[in-house]
Amino acid sequence: MAATTLTFGTLLILLGVVGYVATGAASLTALIPALFGLVLIVLGALARNEAYRKHAMHAAVIVGLLGFLGSAPGLRGLPALFAGEPVARPAAVISQSLMAILSLLFVVRCVRSFIDARKRRGGAGR
Repeated sequence: MAATTLTFGTLLILLGVVGYVATGAASLTALIPALFGLVLIVLGALARNEAYRKHAMHAAVIVGLLGFLGSAPGLRGLPALFAGEPVARPAAVISQSLMAILSLLFVVRCVRSFIDARKRRGGAGR
């Protein structure tokens, strides 16, 4: 899962940087996905060390969940945007929606990994 965390962190950094550049560097808030991505990269790097893996991955899934919850409101603007209707700050709608989707995919992958790990251990702690 460390590699997956690093991948999603990189994708979020790219999303933030592209969003920032595409909007003419008008708003620092366009870099919010990059900040979440940077945190995921740090946690992914920590997770490569067996001693830190469990804590780092639990922290990473919390970061992913917070990223989803914080960006999910952007999903409300997608239907109007796709219908060609005017939307306030379309770049923000796109960026928030992509962050919400990436964050949700990351959380789902983490939860599946946690479930699989528990099954491999034979349901330890029951």
